[in-house]
Parts: sequence; C-alpha cells; structure tokens
Amino acid sequence: MAGWIFPEWRGGNFYPEGLKQKDELHWASRAVSAIEINSSFYRNQSPKSYESWAAQTPETFRFTVKGHQAVTHIKRLKDVEQPVELFFNSIQSLGKRLGAVCWQLPGNFKYDLDRLERFFKLLPGDIRQALEVRSKTFAEPAFIDLLRAHNIALVTADTADWPWLDLTADFAYLRLQGAPGSDHYTPDEIDAWAQRLKAWSEGKPAKDSPLIAPPANAIPRDVFCYFVSTDKPNAPRNALTVAAKLGLLAPRD
Repeated sequence: MAGWIFPEWRGGNFYPEGLKQKDELHWASRAVSAIEINSSFYRNQSPKSYESWAAQTPETFRFTVKGHQAVTHIKRLKDVEQPVELFFNSIQSLGKRLGAVCWQLPGNFKYDLDRLERFFKLLPGDIRQALEVRSKTFAEPAFIDLLRAHNIALVTADTADWPWLDLTADFAYLRLQGAPGSDHYTPDEIDAWAQRLKAWSEGKPAKDSPLIAPPANAIPRDVFCYFVSTDKPNAPRNALTVAAKLGLLAPRD
C-alpha cells in the first residue's frame, strides 16, 4: 500500500474500530509486508521521523521511499547532485527496513538518454532504485537496456499511457493505479495480478505481458507491489487478497 494515514481505511474498513491514529503504522505493518512512503516526494522527512517509523515495524518489514520532487519535477534530473545527496542522507535512518527508492517522473518529461545516464550515476548502488515514467517516448529498447545496465527497476504502473511490463532489475516494482477506465479492480483482475507476481518471483515469464524489449533473464525476484491512486480506498483489501492468493504471511514481531 502507499502510505498508512487514510481516513477511508478507518472504522473497521481496514483499521479496527477505535484504533488510535498514532498506532496505525504499528497495526498496518503487521498486516502487510511493505509500505511506500509518499510524503518524501513533497519534502525531505527528518531522520528522526524515519527512525521512529522503523522502530514501530517488525524486523522483516520494508519501506520504500518516493524520491523528492526537487530532483524529478523541479530540476528534472538536471544538476541534482545536492538534492540527491540530501535525500539519501535523510532516509538512512530507516536502516535495513529500507527496501527501495522510487523516482517518479512527470508526464511531460520525455526520454533523454544522456540526462538519465548522468542521473543514474548519482544513485547509490547499494540501495535498490526504481523509475516510473509516464511518456510513451520512453518505449525504446535502448531505455530498457540502460535500466538493466544500472539494475534499476522500471515501475509497472498499470495505466493506459504506460501498459508495458518489462523487467529491468533483480527485483520488480509495481504501483497499481486502478484498472484503466475503472475506479476499482475486479476479482479476475486481482487474480491476474497475483499470477504475474507469482511468476516474476519465481523467475518465470508472466502471461500476456506487453514488452518493449526482449524478455529479461529468468531469475527469481523480490517483488514490491503497491495499490495506489484511483483504487486506493480498496488498497488494503486488494493487498490482503493478493497476499492470501500467494500464500504470504504478514510480518510479525
């Protein structure tokens, strides 16, 4: 799921009736195995905040963190050495609970191989990185090759503007926005995503996967999957349903 403070999840819809807001992360981190932090896109959170969030979660739990907008939307990946350094300094307090970083480009950002390559060289190689693009100008085999060369995951976004499902790293990263043209996923669509996640985790090709480039190496992968955006009110149910279909257990203390 993306975030954990969401009014529609309260009152028994996900959080138990009467659960205090300060206890929501503690509860959520024992129901799902990972959460994406979105507030980091708007401002760098303090190291104390990250430390506090990490302390509330089980050892096996993982956060992924969305990259700061100063890098992606304001400077548009150009001359970003300082904001990139500030961002990574701020998230170090998550320690081993840091699962990955997701950089989300604006829709009007068009494919620029040289700018991307300079940006990728700034990213720490010991932290998993994912990139979400929204322009079809990125639908180039050379872009897929570049991501694979840097072991950066191409975000699967499940949108009409970006339907491709290429795997480009030793892990997979999905931000499922809601079925295109609908405000929620049907049971059949949830089942189809569960099958894809299972295949990718086992190093097998997923069925009916549109690709830009030839398929990736068939290796088992960790898979980070978040239900976000249009279908966010149903995100907990979607996440728990998929986890149950895959036989996954939530983390425990």
